[in-house]
Amino acid sequence: MLVIEELIHHYSALCTQVPLRPLRNGDEHVLAVTALNSLLDAGASDENHPLASLVELLGEMINDYEESQLLQSASTPAGVLRFLLQQHKLAQSDLPEIGSQGVVSEILAGKRTLNVRQIRALANRFSVSPAVFLADRPHTSTSRVTSKAGSS
Repeated sequence: MLVIEELIHHYSALCTQVPLRPLRNGDEHVLAVTALNSLLDAGASDENHPLASLVELLGEMINDYEESQLLQSASTPAGVLRFLLQQHKLAQSDLPEIGSQGVVSEILAGKRTLNVRQIRALANRFSVSPAVFLADRPHTSTSRVTSKAGSS
């Protein structure tokens, strides 16, 4: 039988250390990323670790939040690319697979569009669906962004 009072106590204690609800703002996102990094540093990325499922849950929550932010803030392919550059702390010159820094600058300024080769390269680089770089993508798209927090 489920002992609700005991469950509430343990859940409340855990929530003071790790956010266990959908992330609603940047502060909660930072807290979740910090908690995830601490768990990973402690070896919880090993699927046999007792907290491995917590790592998986936090990763999904972080991805969901980042996806919602991406869809809200980046309505164009250039906006998506700008967002991903910021998230991964990259400069325009860090994307040689797209072209020179000048080409990337023109794409970000909306003076040039991404071609199929560039879209595939960016999707691979950032581990996202190529659909996020398509200009006619609706804002309510259900395409899944799976950008890995902290990866480059």
